[in-house]
Amino acid sequence: QLQLVESGGGLVQPGGSLRLSCSAPGFHYYAVGWFRQAPGKEREGISCMSSTGDEVYYADSVKGRFTISRDTANSMVYLQMNSLNVEDTGIYYCVAVSTSTIRAMCLSMSEAVGYWGQGTQVTVSS
Repeated sequence: QLQLVESGGGLVQPGGSLRLSCSAPGFHYYAVGWFRQAPGKEREGISCMSSTGDEVYYADSVKGRFTISRDTANSMVYLQMNSLNVEDTGIYYCVAVSTSTIRAMCLSMSEAVGYWGQGTQVTVSS
């Protein structure tokens, strides 16, 4: 059983940056990712990374602005978010699952599988 705990959300102005953190003890052999639930929209996978860190997927909406990383020694997963805009507003969830298909993980992972954190709110507003 993994327990994922996100932190780092908050209110930021358009163009600003935030770094989300996820404490994930025992995640070393799991692929990890970040999903977003925007108001009135379905939850979407925005970035996923393989267990070894050598394969990464980004949704088109965040490519070039967001960076996912993992610190195995400290059991942490991060999402660096730059050039934020109002469309990035939402609840961000850290996830972990045993899979080798990273793109499929981000595109179609069900909430019924894997491990999910409780979410952290990100609000981009002036």
